[in-house]
Amino acid sequence: MCDDDSTNGPLGRRALLVTGAAAALTLNGVSFAAADAGGGTGRNGGRDGEGHRTETRKVTGRLPLGAPDYIYLPVEVPRGVREIAVTYAYDRPATPPGTPGNACDIGIFDERGTDLGGRGFRGWSGGARTEFFLRADDATPGYLPGPVNPGTWHIALGPYTVAPQGLAYEVAITLHFGPGAEPHTPAYPPHRAKGRGRAWYRGDNHLHSVYSDGKRTPARIAALARAAGLDFITTTEHNTTASHRAWEGLWGDDLLILTGEEVTTRNGHVVAMGTDPGVFIDWRYRARDDVFTRFARRVRRAGGLVIPAHPHATCIGCNWKFGYEEADAVEVWNGPFTLDDEVAIADWDNTLVAHTHGRNPFLPAVGHSDAHRDPDVIGLPQTVVLADDLTRDAILDGIRAGRAYLAESSALSLTFTATGPKGEHATIGGRLPVHDSAQIAVRLTVTGAPADSTARILTDQGQRFTAPLPASGTVTWHTTPANAAYVRAEIRHPATTPGVPGPMAAMTNPMFLGRPT
Repeated sequence: MCDDDSTNGPLGRRALLVTGAAAALTLNGVSFAAADAGGGTGRNGGRDGEGHRTETRKVTGRLPLGAPDYIYLPVEVPRGVREIAVTYAYDRPATPPGTPGNACDIGIFDERGTDLGGRGFRGWSGGARTEFFLRADDATPGYLPGPVNPGTWHIALGPYTVAPQGLAYEVAITLHFGPGAEPHTPAYPPHRAKGRGRAWYRGDNHLHSVYSDGKRTPARIAALARAAGLDFITTTEHNTTASHRAWEGLWGDDLLILTGEEVTTRNGHVVAMGTDPGVFIDWRYRARDDVFTRFARRVRRAGGLVIPAHPHATCIGCNWKFGYEEADAVEVWNGPFTLDDEVAIADWDNTLVAHTHGRNPFLPAVGHSDAHRDPDVIGLPQTVVLADDLTRDAILDGIRAGRAYLAESSALSLTFTATGPKGEHATIGGRLPVHDSAQIAVRLTVTGAPADSTARILTDQGQRFTAPLPASGTVTWHTTPANAAYVRAEIRHPATTPGVPGPMAAMTNPMFLGRPT
C-alpha cells in the first residue's frame, strides 16, 4: 500500500487503530535520518530560493473502497529543520452514474502526536489545497505557524469518498534545513465592541475564508459584513483555528469579531461559536464512537456555544447524527432558503413542546449564511440578538436564552410580543406566566418586509393564523395558554407552489405561554 522513496525504506508496520474515535490506518513511515543537519545533501536533495538545503521524499499508495476515515503517514523529522512543505495528488477515475468519485482531504500533526483531542494538531485544508507549508513565522492558510521540532510527525489523509477502483495517491514531503525564524505573536480579536447598550444586534456566525475552503480573504469578509449592516460575525473554518489570528486591524467599534470553528465530522457539522482564540476542537469521530459529549463540553469550557449546522443538508457527511442533548442552539436556516431548511425548522419546532412546562432546556433557532465565495451573500440569513451589549458574553447569552429572530437582511426588522389581561408582557425567547384561561394578545410588527409577504403565527398545534402582511406591518392574534403552549412567527415570501408556504423572509424564536409547572 505504501511505496517509500526515502533513504532507509519503510519503517515499522501498518496498523489499523480504533481508539475511541473513527478508525484510522497508520502507514509505513518516511525517514529523513540520512539527511540530518550534519549529513550532506542526501538523496533527492537541493537548495531552496533562500539557499537552504532541502530534502524530499515521495510516498505513493492506493486506498481501497471502504478505507478508514483517516490515514496517517508518519514522517521522522530530524533536527535542524526550519520548514516542512507537503504536496499531494490523487487520481479521479470515471465512476458509474450515481457513484461518488475520489475526494481526499489532508492535514498534519506534529511530534506531539495524533491523539484525539491532543496537542499535536498543526493544520488542515481538507480538499481545498494540494500543497502547504509551515514554519515558525508563517504557514499556509489553514495551518498553524510554529517550530518544526524533531520527532515523528504525521501527514493525515482523509479519504472523504473513494471510487470503486480505489484511490491512488502521491504525497511529497520536503524539509528545509537551517535556523528557524522568529515566531510572530498572534493578535486576536477583542471580546468587546462599542455597542449601544441593551439592543438588538445582527450577526452571521457561519463564515468561511481562504483559511479553509472559502475564496474570500478576512478583509473582504469584514468589508461585506459592514456593508450588510452586521454588528458581529464569527470566523468558523472547517477543522482549523488558523484564521483566529488573521483578523488584525479588521475589527472595530462597529464590528465585533468572534472566533470559532466548524467541526466537520463524517456524521454532521457543528459550529463552535465564540470559543476562546486558538482553542482547537477535534472532529475525527462519528456518532457511533460516543465521544461527542467530550468535545461539546470542551466548546463550552472555551466559552463557546454548540450549534449543529444545516442538520438536514444532503451533502455526504453533512446530516446531523449526534442528537441535540449537547446543543445550545441549532442552525435551522443556512444560506438561501431551501427545502432542507424547511425540514430543519419543522424538526426544531417538534422539540419546543418539551419546554412548554418549563422543565427542560429550550433549544433556540439561529440562521447563518455559510458564505464561502461570490456570489454567496454574507448576512443571508442573519441572527438578530437582544443582548445587554456588543460583547462576546452578552451575544452568546442572548442566543442561549433564545432572545433572537432570523432575517434575510438588515432591511427587515420586527417585534413580537405577548400581553396578558393585567399588562403582563413577554417577548421573543421569554415566557408569559399567566393562568391557562387568561386572554393573551399576540402582536407582530414588521418593517422592511418583501412585497406581498405573508405573516404566520404558529403554536404547538401548528399554523393557527396567516394573513397577508398589511401596509401597517402589524398583525394581532388572540389566544390563551390553554389553547397555545407557545407562539412563534414567520414572514414568508409569496408562495410559488400551491399549498406550500413561500421562502422564509424572517422567523422568530418562540414565546412560551402559561405558568411553568
